[in-house]
Amino acid sequence: MQIFPTISDMRAASRAVLHAGKRLGLVPTMGALHEGHLSLIRAAKSQCDAVAASIFVNPLQFGPNEDLAKYPRDFDRDCELLKKEGVDFLFAPSVEEMYPAGAVTHVTVEGLSDKLCGKSRPGHFRGVTTVVSKLFHIVEPDVAFFGQKDAAQLAIIRRMVRDLNFPVEIEACPIIRESDGLAMSSRNAYLNAQERKAALALYRALKRVQELFDQGERNAATLADAGKRVFKEEKSARLDYLEIVDPDSLEALTEVKKTALAAVAGFVGTTRLIDNVVLSGEENAFR
Repeated sequence: MQIFPTISDMRAASRAVLHAGKRLGLVPTMGALHEGHLSLIRAAKSQCDAVAASIFVNPLQFGPNEDLAKYPRDFDRDCELLKKEGVDFLFAPSVEEMYPAGAVTHVTVEGLSDKLCGKSRPGHFRGVTTVVSKLFHIVEPDVAFFGQKDAAQLAIIRRMVRDLNFPVEIEACPIIRESDGLAMSSRNAYLNAQERKAALALYRALKRVQELFDQGERNAATLADAGKRVFKEEKSARLDYLEIVDPDSLEALTEVKKTALAAVAGFVGTTRLIDNVVLSGEENAFR
């Protein structure tokens, strides 16, 4: 695995792959890798001739009182995991490399970036779309792989790609869960044993929503209220939101007619966690 700290070196390597007529995949990450990230790498390996991963803890997507300083970092461990999975290139730039002094340009997807986590974390999605657009320009992948756990991010990136005519396919990969249902997340490392148990409130809430949907309930308010009641049974957790929305526009729904996204966010201690399930007639994540 070749490791590139500079944009020029990463760009040269990726262009060599593309000029050879090979298909290049990109898996953007902020490091602190877990099985969810590795599932994206495996998907990329199965679909592409070469795979690039990035590790960059992006300051633009953290608010002033969020966890940028303490976000888990273990670069050596991450590198070993990526090597084991057969990643070809790792782009690991510094903040100064990605955002040179005087940089003032941002990418914002209007109308979507203030939904779901965007309401609770103003500016978060602007930071995401800015860094992802830069990664797309630098690496020039044929396809980029993202996890379904960050469903709002996925919808926003897809809209950005469509609106700005990026020549990249966006591949969504399933949520990877622990054996008890907790969605894998780098931030799970913050949880102590008691908090880890309380964090299952997110999964239980979504499971209740899925159960009601499977029983034929289609009223979005009824589905959301049922999930909220289950979440609030866990006194150690605090609900941020639980909403039933269109998976593409992120607009709140009154009725589920085709496919919907049930998305939840909550705090366990000081740790903010998210999860979701897609409601449709197809096989669901909780069976």
